[in-house]
Amino acid sequence: MPSVTVLYDADCGLCVWVMGKVLAWDRRRLRPVALDAPEAEPLVGDLDEEERMASWHIVLPDGRRESAGRALAPLLRLLPGGRPLAALVERFPDFADRAYSALAERRSALGKLVTAGARRRARERIARRASAV
Repeated sequence: MPSVTVLYDADCGLCVWVMGKVLAWDRRRLRPVALDAPEAEPLVGDLDEEERMASWHIVLPDGRRESAGRALAPLLRLLPGGRPLAALVERFPDFADRAYSALAERRSALGKLVTAGARRRARERIARRASAV
């Protein structure tokens, strides 16, 4: 059963594609939840709409929430072979935040590069994982 919830923007083509890729890498430890889904409310309800939608978030089993670049290391630690990358991200957290911000600011433009087929496959993978929970 998944132990970590990953909250993502289901209306963002890039976000959906990345979520699909992360789930393909994962070994069923992650539970995807769209930021606008009712299930997201107890996890990010304390954030205003702008904060909530500005980035992705993960909620760990202990209830701790990490967002944006700061969420990358805990996520990578859960993925097969991701520990060395997590260690690198932890060593340079400010860089991870800046890199995440740079991508997030361009997610609309980058999302246009994701083909309709890739988005469809990602949505199917997300739906399969969400229904398996």
